[in-house]
Amino acid sequence: MPGRNAQEWMRLSLRTPGIFIFGLVLAPCGWVLNLTATVAPNWRTLDDIPNTPSNEFIEQGIWDICRSVTTSTSSTCNLEDSVYFGNQIIEVARGLMVASLVVTLLGLAVAIPGIRCWKERPNWVIAGLGGILIFISGVLTIIPIAWYTNILDDITTVTPIVTVEVGYCIVLGYIGGIFEVLAGFVMFVGICRCCGGKNRGEVRVTENVRSRFSARGPTPQPRRVDVPTLSRSPAPSSVPYIRDTLDDDISFPRAKSPAARSANTSYSGRPYDADL
Repeated sequence: MPGRNAQEWMRLSLRTPGIFIFGLVLAPCGWVLNLTATVAPNWRTLDDIPNTPSNEFIEQGIWDICRSVTTSTSSTCNLEDSVYFGNQIIEVARGLMVASLVVTLLGLAVAIPGIRCWKERPNWVIAGLGGILIFISGVLTIIPIAWYTNILDDITTVTPIVTVEVGYCIVLGYIGGIFEVLAGFVMFVGICRCCGGKNRGEVRVTENVRSRFSARGPTPQPRRVDVPTLSRSPAPSSVPYIRDTLDDDISFPRAKSPAARSANTSYSGRPYDADL
């Protein structure tokens, strides 16, 4: 039930899951390496060719053959070799390498709409299907590369074969194919929820609530405070006093009474005009 799953599981953040980031980084890198391995004419190198200078060698690919020298960066390409291009591995490698490039682009086009990070939940099914296509493209690259490497010395050509060395296209093809296989597999893992939802960056709602309460710790009990009671019972004292004076309000000072006039009203001084 989709509603039940939405209630039981929740995303920890709106960021793109790590498995998709991993796949989106490796897949384009693998595609660039496979493209280089497809178009570059260096699947194998022929050295020590008779009747040629010692610094001259021939590079053979699946689309072109070039003659180069070690003392210069320039090379002569578009050499004819019908025997070499007539081998079965050449036709198979051409088809599979081109198919791998197309399938990788198709897989990225399918996976990207499902990985949109501005949505609350990615479309795991669509992203997983894109991962399957990327995985298949990696397999399509590894098959011709491994086959060509296995029969490296047995591929016939009109050029006398003396010393055969693996070209850099084989190395790039292996690395690119492995990148795409890993990227597709990791992205496909998102279809099924595993490892407690960590592959999707999710957690159960009940576990999330439980972890929050455990992080806060036990609820502290309210501290009991003893409030002292106000009693009017007088404390024993050595100074004598009247008990009734304790009930008088002494919060405000009392007004002073006017001073008593003197009883002697006789005045012996000289009178003033104001006194008349």
